[in-house]
Amino acid sequence: MTEVFTWERSSYLPMRSPLYPVVSSHASSRRSFIKGSASLALAAFTCERVYGVVTSAPKFSGYPFTLGVASGDPAPDGFVLWTRLAPKPLEGGGMEAMPVKVSWVVAEDEALSKVVRQGTIVATPEWGHSVHVEVEGLKPDRWYWYQFRVGGESSPKGRTRTFPAVEVIPEKLRFAFASCQHFETGLFTAYEHMMREDLDVVVHLGDYIYEYAGIDKRVRKHTGPESTSIDTYRNRHAQYKCDPALQGMHALVPWLVTWDDHEFDNNCAGDVSEEHDVSRESFLKRRAAAYQAYYEHMPLRRSAMPKGPDMLLYRKVGYGRLADFHMLDTRQYRSDQPCGDGKKPQCEQALNPDSTMMGPIQRDWLFENLGKSASTWNVLAQQVMMARVDRAAGSEVGYSMDQWPGYEKERRRVLKYLHEQRVTNPVILTGDIHSNWANDLIADFDDLDSEVVASEFVGTSISSGGDGALEPKNLEPTYSENPFVKFHSAERGYVRCEVTPNDWKTDYQAVPYVSKPGAPLLTRASFAVEAGKAGLQKG
Repeated sequence: MTEVFTWERSSYLPMRSPLYPVVSSHASSRRSFIKGSASLALAAFTCERVYGVVTSAPKFSGYPFTLGVASGDPAPDGFVLWTRLAPKPLEGGGMEAMPVKVSWVVAEDEALSKVVRQGTIVATPEWGHSVHVEVEGLKPDRWYWYQFRVGGESSPKGRTRTFPAVEVIPEKLRFAFASCQHFETGLFTAYEHMMREDLDVVVHLGDYIYEYAGIDKRVRKHTGPESTSIDTYRNRHAQYKCDPALQGMHALVPWLVTWDDHEFDNNCAGDVSEEHDVSRESFLKRRAAAYQAYYEHMPLRRSAMPKGPDMLLYRKVGYGRLADFHMLDTRQYRSDQPCGDGKKPQCEQALNPDSTMMGPIQRDWLFENLGKSASTWNVLAQQVMMARVDRAAGSEVGYSMDQWPGYEKERRRVLKYLHEQRVTNPVILTGDIHSNWANDLIADFDDLDSEVVASEFVGTSISSGGDGALEPKNLEPTYSENPFVKFHSAERGYVRCEVTPNDWKTDYQAVPYVSKPGAPLLTRASFAVEAGKAGLQKG
């Protein structure tokens, strides 16, 4: 019997008991990767002609909607709806190798009695029987409910919304951003609390999964070996999606997602592995598998459908004229980490003007969109810290070479553009680092008295790193040697933001522990930014 999802914010989706290993790519070159993925994309949208027979009444070995439902990338007239058929989620999905017709419905009420859009879509084995529906033609700035049905089974209901019309300046936007949710090192308690927030959208900044093999004697354990193939990446995503708090948060509001490194491989940089004995060919083959599994499990539009080892993830999403979200990808196009990675002084390679975090095409795209933005706030949602923070106490200098200081010339170029072009109210959202930071981004970090250009809010992890600490090591030297840092802590949690035409308020929401259930939610710090006046003000 299908369990019912109720819309109390303290409730969340039940986790049902949980492979069908579908076709893996064996292409040996970038060209064959792209050619093969183009064929899969065609099959996904013309599968009735490709296969001839699409079943409407499949036989399932269990409940097919074990991974729940999700929505994302809202527009003024619609959004993306997502699910994946997986009666045996930790065994490849458990579906037979045939296309399946799935029906969907969108309504103005939770009871689904006021239907405004409905249709069918085909879930194919080549794409893991995932479903991506791009709904259009809806009214702006409205909440809607949705549900999928297949073979006599109904999915949990989901709730989502359209964003305001492009010419409207809304009174308020409330959202939370999060990152780094290592399943093994802690519970997703933060999402239980996030479900009680009155949010319009969730922004996820990467490390949605971790690719590592399971390790005993942790809070929880990954199933299977380290993820390197389409099958193992699918199983890893499915294990995370089975978490009831994460699944419940997906069903409650739309998400905007981007990745960091662990969706693929730790510290990946473009087509370069951190391991010296990995060939570019095998690395790209693994990346193709990781990117496909990521797309199969996220509420992303067809424009993000991967083509072999390439996937277009950077994009702009506008919330009326209140805020433009520039969703960035700082992994796929970056140069290799300089100076042997780690925390150290900036070597010649870190100062190389040709070294890039975003790649020239994405950088030009970003500058063009920032230059023509008519929104009150311009949000750069990205992965690694932009402030040039000296992480070594005393006379030593230690900048993270995996973060923007390792790509110093491009970091300066971005700040220079924000400053000289007078981009309206830029705010940087950052994940990756498993700790909270609130930073003033100044025009010249060699002159600590230089003008403040933007604000950066760095969010801690959902669970990565374990329980964490309110006061990290070397906290006082961090503040004294980096006066642009206004707050730093290392507990777990998420960041809540409330945005109006006049100001931006950020609250750092922390849970003191994730090694056991029941952690309370604590607001550790609050900051405000006044529209038209750069710089953090203590809230």
